[in-house]
Amino acid sequence: MITEVNSQRLAEDIVRRVRKVVGKSKDMIPLHIPEFTGREWELVKNCLDTGWVSYAGSYVDEFEKDLAEFCGVKYSVAVVNGTVALHIALSICGVSHGDEVLLPALTFVATANAVAHAGATPHFVDACEETLGLDPKALRHHLEETATMGPNGAVNRKTGRRIAAIVPMHAFGFPVDMEPLLELSSEWNIPIVEDSTESLGSTYRGRPCGSFGLMGTLSFNGNKIITTGGGGALLTDNEALAKRAKHLTTTAKRPHRWEFFHDEIAYNYRLPNINAALGCAQLEQLPSRIEAKRRVAERYAVAFADLNGARILKEQPGSFANYWLNALIFDHDRATTRDAVLAALNDSGLMARPIWTLMHRLPMYADAPRADLTVSESLASRVINLPSSAYLAGAT
Repeated sequence: MITEVNSQRLAEDIVRRVRKVVGKSKDMIPLHIPEFTGREWELVKNCLDTGWVSYAGSYVDEFEKDLAEFCGVKYSVAVVNGTVALHIALSICGVSHGDEVLLPALTFVATANAVAHAGATPHFVDACEETLGLDPKALRHHLEETATMGPNGAVNRKTGRRIAAIVPMHAFGFPVDMEPLLELSSEWNIPIVEDSTESLGSTYRGRPCGSFGLMGTLSFNGNKIITTGGGGALLTDNEALAKRAKHLTTTAKRPHRWEFFHDEIAYNYRLPNINAALGCAQLEQLPSRIEAKRRVAERYAVAFADLNGARILKEQPGSFANYWLNALIFDHDRATTRDAVLAALNDSGLMARPIWTLMHRLPMYADAPRADLTVSESLASRVINLPSSAYLAGAT
């Protein structure tokens, strides 16, 4: 039995171990901050000096080109944030009103919201203890129990709705086990749209996250590994999908020297040039930033190596994680100590947070279809994130 005294001792021990990694500071050490140590001032100033700050200018094209090359795909389309990237990706991959989309219950709310924005219903499935991402084995079992093949693809026998997509989310930059997921996708004829918003720079068996599905999506929010202030992107090897994404996110305006003609209802989701300039400068630093974040992760692994009752999440064999956020996972019998540890860390000036509220626990998704979520429920009570900024690699 874990007593209050034992919980407090464990919390104090964890605070000491985190301090060994992040060093001393008079101020609160945040969970993750943006860092501007490259050509950001130069490129943004160029936008200001030339007046190209909005939706025209060269930096959007440059950012899209460099991003596609880094992510191992033929095309990228820059947009205003990761949520709209996923919304558009789902829409142009065939998700529509009355469909269902399979996604993990353990994810940020934007994943489920994008499904709803596309007019579909989220269908929640369980996570994997080793990756925190969607569990292919659990999904296979759930599909065999719940789905059948219809003339237009997989159908949920209980609701009668078509299952239009699978959305794996690479939580905290740790790659989902994609190979068996791709097999499921092929067997059930359900396309994969990757939520790679946290995993820029992560790879699975040597291939970048975001390049496996019919489309992938990224986020460049201020807390991500690189930032454009806000911002997101769609990734694909499919030229037709890339053109469709560009058209829909730029108000469906037909190219013309002076005429404004729009051929369908669309969206003004374009990334402004000034934000893309910031992204170009940030992208130049991404390899060294990943190296720094992996050094931080290694320091956590060493600091917590002999701790009984909790472990630091590590990448799986064949995977390469960007370690966007480091995760401490308590053993099942120590779950009740989580809140004491969170309080001790934050009281000590070390920002830490629990994992997101699971999607099926949110009021707007409480009635959504779901599989058995035993692992997700357990992880939600046992995982916290620790300070993970790249600059901490130089902490003493």
